[in-house]
Amino acid sequence: MKAIVQRVTEARVDIAGKTVGRTGPGVLVLVCAMQADSEANAEALANRIAKLRIFRDAAGRMNRSLLDTGGEALVVSQFTLAADTTSGNRPGFSAAAPPADGERLYEHFVTALRATGVTVETGRFGADMAVHSVNDGPVTIPMER
Repeated sequence: MKAIVQRVTEARVDIAGKTVGRTGPGVLVLVCAMQADSEANAEALANRIAKLRIFRDAAGRMNRSLLDTGGEALVVSQFTLAADTTSGNRPGFSAAAPPADGERLYEHFVTALRATGVTVETGRFGADMAVHSVNDGPVTIPMER
């Protein structure tokens, strides 16, 4: 699985003008299931994100995790993270998991992240979403598992 983790002061996702998920201080996670991914990949990525030390400690160093800070997560599916841009001008997305597998793994990732104790809100798989975020830092971390 691939993810982009952004440390945010706030984030929300809207569908057709209605907010369906939001978070205060924490992370916005854009996540994509790839063709060869399994539930084990989803669980490993969720555990790594929950423990990722990207929040400031008392000395101002990035030394605390979501679990340490009580931060929240807004998780949004984004198959375009699978983009292949090695040739031509139009990205290819054939490395992404098929929609049914992608949705199953996305839901499994969300469940695994919640199981770590992190409060999680979500977008809606496959929907046309407007994602709003205030990146804190800015801190943006690409991850794979």
